[in-house]
Amino acid sequence: MLVGAESVRPGAFGGFHHPDQGYRHLQMLSVITMYGPMEHTVPERPELALLDLLRAYAHDCLHFGSRRRYVDVAGKPTRTQYGINYRRITGQTYSSADPQGTPHTRNLGVVMEGACDREARRVTRETAARAGLLEPDDVFGRLAFRDTTGTLSADDVMTGPVEEGADEAARYAGALRRYETGVNRRYTVFLSEFAPGEEDNLHDLLLTAVVSGDTRGLGVWLDARHGPGSFAGVFQSGAYFAPALDLSA
Repeated sequence: MLVGAESVRPGAFGGFHHPDQGYRHLQMLSVITMYGPMEHTVPERPELALLDLLRAYAHDCLHFGSRRRYVDVAGKPTRTQYGINYRRITGQTYSSADPQGTPHTRNLGVVMEGACDREARRVTRETAARAGLLEPDDVFGRLAFRDTTGTLSADDVMTGPVEEGADEAARYAGALRRYETGVNRRYTVFLSEFAPGEEDNLHDLLLTAVVSGDTRGLGVWLDARHGPGSFAGVFQSGAYFAPALDLSA
């Protein structure tokens, strides 16, 4: 893991939702930034920076530990499996992208990302409680605290405290809200759809499957509640096994 703690760019603002950070699969490396203004190496708000760092670390550890399979395609490493998601060497992905603006998901990428972040925020939330770290009083600090601990309210997401604008802190708040609605809220809806009253059980099965790359236990659990072939029925795109286009013709 590499942590960027200082920037020479005026107004630079870092954290989990910084646009240039994330997990690099081929390099097996996490690149993240320190939460808050980055014009000095010392965090302006150490407690929030610590929680944000913990959330990012736990999140990317799950990405690091997820099952991956690569094959050689004309001398180029090509990933055909990541967690419980698959891609043919011809490019077709197992599940389709969700329609824009939908509150639910049938996309395995969203499900896996949501599962990793739900677990990372659980770890952060429990750590904050054990350490006695309290929610800040100011609006922006409260938004960051609730984001790292998974306690954002509907008002935080729909009517965030900072409108997107020219400065990086405002853009960060906008990215935070988009991630919450596009990933975490959709994953929560997915759990409630397919495991009402058993959301934690399904979440645990999903994480186990993502790390092991083995969907058998997850499939048996879903089949027992929703009928045979539930995993493929929910996630598999009709185009997954369609003939690939010959782009060289």
